[in-house]
Amino acid sequence: MTIEMAQAAGDGYKSGCQIARRISEEWAVANLFCAACESDYVLPTPANTKAIDFRCPKCASAYQLKAGRKWNERRVPDAGYAAMMSAIASDNVPNLLVLQYTPEWHVNNLLLVPSFLFNSSAIEKRKPLSKIARRAGWIGCNILLSALPDLGKVRIIDAGNIVMPHAVREQYQRLRPLADVVPGVRGWALDVLRIVQSFKQPYFILADVYACEEKLRELHPDNRNIRPKIRQQLQVLRDFGILSFLGNGKYALRI
Repeated sequence: MTIEMAQAAGDGYKSGCQIARRISEEWAVANLFCAACESDYVLPTPANTKAIDFRCPKCASAYQLKAGRKWNERRVPDAGYAAMMSAIASDNVPNLLVLQYTPEWHVNNLLLVPSFLFNSSAIEKRKPLSKIARRAGWIGCNILLSALPDLGKVRIIDAGNIVMPHAVREQYQRLRPLADVVPGVRGWALDVLRIVQSFKQPYFILADVYACEEKLRELHPDNRNIRPKIRQQLQVLRDFGILSFLGNGKYALRI
């Protein structure tokens, strides 16, 4: 893998967006590997394939690439709100790759968010386009990276430093048990996991999570039984090996 991007890939294009897209996609074809298996490369999908830019030839994992010069680890613009919410509900979201490049066309940051880490709490609904817009009334969305568990944001390139593929795959595999949780339950589990990870320590007690009850109530206003739901989700995370129950209301984070 190299952080240098081939500027010649943008030759013949006039639009800045088209140039950036071509250069970033060419870099991805030459450098990306699959985080979900041992494949050392991914293949571009046919032109106009909706929401998916690359697919692994070995395990068929799908990837979507979003590239730009600005770096924002809190929010990433996405496409239609309704389409994203439908994809989450049907468990059909691709792995997300967020790439930042420098004015010199070097990859400075590349972040991977596994497909099974997405939930409705991490999607922000944007305002409808104005009546005079070409797509008047269309509603887009933002992906709130800040609403995802920290361990769910896998760094492939970090401030120009390349992370070894085995380390990327190891982190991906540690989170993969969440893929077996049905989407309707997974959102709650991810919200509880994010709170647990915010403690910044390997051990915690049930009361620590209860103290964040209002945060979960804001995310799930229709649920009036927050504490029983917290206990349920801690059990889900335990059953999938993400947490260990130590007894007497004590837990250990295993990932």
